[in-house]
Amino acid sequence: MQNVIIFGAGPAGLAAGYELVKNGIQPTLFEKDEQVGGISKTIQYHGNYFDLGGHRFFTKLNDVNQLWQEVLGDKFLKRPRQSRIYYKNKFFNYPLTAMNALMGVGFVDTARILLSYANTKIFPNKEEITFEQWVSNRFGKRLFSIFFKTYTEKVWGIPCSEIQAEWAAQRIKGLSLYQAVVNALFKPKGNKITTLIDEFDYPEYGPGMMYNDMRQKIEERGGKVELHEKTAEVFHDGSRVTSVRIENENGESRRIEGSDFLSSIPITELVTIMSPSAPEAVLNAAKSLKYRSLITVDITVDQKQLFTDNWIYIHSPEVKLGRIQNFKNWSPSMVADPNKSTLGLEYFCNENDDFWNLGDSKIFELAADEVAKIKICKREKIEDFVVVRVPKAYPVYDMNYPKHIATIRKYLAGFANLQPIGRYGMFKYNNMDHSIQTGLYAARNILSGKQTFDVWNVNTDDEYHEEKKE
Repeated sequence: MQNVIIFGAGPAGLAAGYELVKNGIQPTLFEKDEQVGGISKTIQYHGNYFDLGGHRFFTKLNDVNQLWQEVLGDKFLKRPRQSRIYYKNKFFNYPLTAMNALMGVGFVDTARILLSYANTKIFPNKEEITFEQWVSNRFGKRLFSIFFKTYTEKVWGIPCSEIQAEWAAQRIKGLSLYQAVVNALFKPKGNKITTLIDEFDYPEYGPGMMYNDMRQKIEERGGKVELHEKTAEVFHDGSRVTSVRIENENGESRRIEGSDFLSSIPITELVTIMSPSAPEAVLNAAKSLKYRSLITVDITVDQKQLFTDNWIYIHSPEVKLGRIQNFKNWSPSMVADPNKSTLGLEYFCNENDDFWNLGDSKIFELAADEVAKIKICKREKIEDFVVVRVPKAYPVYDMNYPKHIATIRKYLAGFANLQPIGRYGMFKYNNMDHSIQTGLYAARNILSGKQTFDVWNVNTDDEYHEEKKE
């Protein structure tokens, strides 16, 4: 009899569990948090609903779209997409549109941008190893410094010259200043006109609806989702995982045997709890991988409408604030009082650094000062706040990450019945739909009894994830 154990109940773990119960296998999911959903969960506070960042439900993956419709169906709202960049007291379209960007920066900077782009075309970077090289080759160094450098370094906390080009290739595929200008001035010939996705599905009360319902459906079919249960130790015989030690919030533990294991906990943690211990080289590789953490300051503002965007990127270097979510524009039901607004103010930091360890009230004071400084809302209009810390939100693609992840992957590949899945589990900057796809693939490998689907090949397509062909 197959006894499948899944570490973590985020999007990937829940998707795997759902796929398994639909096909007659009742897995057990262990989640250390008090609720499911991982970094896609929804926080409730004083009647308001807060997303940890913003989680749009749009995908080019048919399997994922089918799963979403099965679980929520008519509980989705169709929402218009609008996001902009705030830079030097001006707003710019995001993703960048050439004419808007060039007109917004003024004549002098426009001339400099075009000259810089021309110079780059004549003397391009001969290699594209770093984020800076990759973006500069497509937009010129001047536009890179204005619209990419500041925000990217806020997110990652390291210079763009130390970030892998792979991250840019995932997020800015197929875009260039030349192509943007051509598309703005002339309608491309042929029937493959590329446009940007301008609307998305969103659950009425945030993404937590999806994952709470998925948990319920798993349990209705005999699966188990155990909360406040941490995967503390993974036992193996050298070629297969045999059992796990699960520890609850009181420190009490128990050992559970299984036939197949899926892991969506951070891959850096997984290799450190293997028993017998992983080789020293693997442990060193895990220690060398870095995650970037997130703090959200969710505020209630005594104002009915603030701005029309779903979210705004803050590129201005004079504030630490990185991004703002306007939850009423995601779904009006997210806000308890229709005469008020709620914002999610996002700050990027490292777990246990000085900012992470600041008290909630001090973090709020900084955030309140900053939104007033950039004229998002008046400080005296802020009525309430809650601070949420999200550890390990983003895997950092620094220059040494490829060799470290390769070492870990080679080690884990030695266990025939263990598959890593999801953003955490694979140390991969997946979107939510990509994480779900890895869970579905891993479940189907278990169902088929062979490694039919390559989970590591998810999110390696060449097409930009926000483009569609008309």
